[in-house]
Amino acid sequence: MKPYLSPAKTGEAVFCERGSRFVGVCAAVPDEDGAREFIGEIRRKHPGASHNVYAYRLRDGAERLSDDGEPSGTAGSPVFGVLARRDLVNAVIVVTRYFGGTLLGAGGLVRAYAKSAAAALDAAGVAEWTLWREGMITVPYPLYERVNRLLEGAGARNTGSEFGENVSVKFQVSGESWEPLCAVLRELTGGDAPGTLRTLYRP
Repeated sequence: MKPYLSPAKTGEAVFCERGSRFVGVCAAVPDEDGAREFIGEIRRKHPGASHNVYAYRLRDGAERLSDDGEPSGTAGSPVFGVLARRDLVNAVIVVTRYFGGTLLGAGGLVRAYAKSAAAALDAAGVAEWTLWREGMITVPYPLYERVNRLLEGAGARNTGSEFGENVSVKFQVSGESWEPLCAVLRELTGGDAPGTLRTLYRP
């Protein structure tokens, strides 16, 4: 599974144009349900807003945009264009507008929504999201510190240890480092390989 570009974090930017206030928010989302949930969250945060315009693109090809009452093509499309031009997926941008009493015209709206979306994305930053694997290995106590050193050497992250009769160590490691790490852990334990708990993408 190939890496992809997506927002590095949630970013927000405020832009004012002739009395109207535009609040852009950009975030990474895992799927369409996540995008819809994020859009709903922004709407609930701004109950008095005139419009909550949004656009999202997903790795599975799903795409959606909404003008939310603005003239057709003047709001959702420029917001979507910001995502498309930067080739971002699993990404959503919502631009909330508080109308200031002055009409901006079609061209003014396009520029305002595009500028707000781009500013939100700049605030979020862009990261390459790559495949990681989460695994777990159980070892006797004398091997615990050696396992941690091997994980650190492989660039893996210890995400939790459970102490019982033995020690169970959960960890995350990049997809490309999974097999080499498994090989050294098998050698250390005399043949016991880590079990895969799940795969995930992360920056």
